[in-house]
Amino acid sequence: MSDYVPRLKRLYAESVRESLRKEYGYSNDMMIPKLEKIVLNMGVGEAVKDSKKAKSAVDDLTLIAGQKAVSTKARKSIAAFRLREGMTIGAKVTLRGNQMFDFLDRLITIAMPRVRDFRGVSGKSFDGNGNFAMGLKEHIVFPEIDYDAVDEIRGLDVVICTSARSDGEAKSLLAGFNMPFNS
Repeated sequence: MSDYVPRLKRLYAESVRESLRKEYGYSNDMMIPKLEKIVLNMGVGEAVKDSKKAKSAVDDLTLIAGQKAVSTKARKSIAAFRLREGMTIGAKVTLRGNQMFDFLDRLITIAMPRVRDFRGVSGKSFDGNGNFAMGLKEHIVFPEIDYDAVDEIRGLDVVICTSARSDGEAKSLLAGFNMPFNS
């Protein structure tokens, strides 16, 4: 085992925890919100016509996450979309631990500034239980993706799950990691 500790994990331990404790007056360390997982999802509707596109999406998501992505399958057949039950229609990956902190660091410091006309992420994208969801229109903003080798530019959903009990606590937690909120 190496002694590697991601930058944001160290930031959380050294300053974010204490600032959250002061802001919300937690009496117990276990009450302080923390990141639990980050789920990345890429839907590939074109995979109905061409199954290679789903394989390409899984490969791209694996590069972005640094962890093997799994393909998602259709649960029901929908004739209007020419979709059959069991067809591959996307890819997803769940990150926890050090890989989660590494991904969040790359998302905030590298990928978001590369988005065209970026004005910050909406502070209203919380679900009421302290989880934050956002979408990226282009997956090529990540440096791991070779722009010339990409067959098609796809969107990417990012869901950040926290242990916070309210949206305000979760927003304070993510603001501590320098998440660029616009409101």
